[in-house]
Amino acid sequence: MKIVQVNIWQGKLGLQIMDFLKAVKPDFVCMQEVNDLPGRAGYKFFATLNELKEAGGFDHSFLSATYTSRYMERKLRYGNAIMSHLPLTSTETIFTHGEFVENFDITKDDGNIRNLQHVTVEVNGKTLHILNHHGFRIPETKAGNEDTLRSMRTIADVIARLDGPVILCGDFNLAPDSESINVLNSKLRNLSIENGLKRTYTDLSIVNTVCDYIFVNDRVQVEHFEMSDALISDHKALILDFET
Repeated sequence: MKIVQVNIWQGKLGLQIMDFLKAVKPDFVCMQEVNDLPGRAGYKFFATLNELKEAGGFDHSFLSATYTSRYMERKLRYGNAIMSHLPLTSTETIFTHGEFVENFDITKDDGNIRNLQHVTVEVNGKTLHILNHHGFRIPETKAGNEDTLRSMRTIADVIARLDGPVILCGDFNLAPDSESINVLNSKLRNLSIENGLKRTYTDLSIVNTVCDYIFVNDRVQVEHFEMSDALISDHKALILDFET
């Protein structure tokens, strides 16, 4: 099976993301910075969750919104999303920083609201746990702080109660040598570090470090892991072929 991790940059390069999904043909996609909007936004602005879902031929999706706002007189939901070709047998959202905001106002509300998605899928008689996270952002550094440590400990606590294969994906906004990422390294295999990734941003960003990760536990058999060079965002996509 195949899973993709990518921060889609609000879907700004919508057509490129769609072409990527059609070419790679993943079974699951974990995304951050997703816009969910009724109807079509128009690819010149951004691609919506429904547009990406349709392009990739996905029957199932789950959005965990951090806030809602108004867009051209419609209600837009923004947050993390998982798309799947297989039915989602359970879904869960755990907030790791802040809480959901209705009618978000950028002039007064904290945009650093973060959550963790947890879905389960039945694969070959086993319950596969897929988790998706967008990490707390500190503008000056990817070294982390007390807020990121608390968030990673929350995620580690969730992982500790799971039984079966576990895959954790996300843009964590943390460097590989940060104390916060080490909280997860003690629980799971960090495939981004194992494979020696040096930078998970594209040239559309000035950031020169790794902050996108796929983690797995010992119940997941890694067949192949790679970072794509496709220009679909300011982040590069990570691709994992695996068996459970």
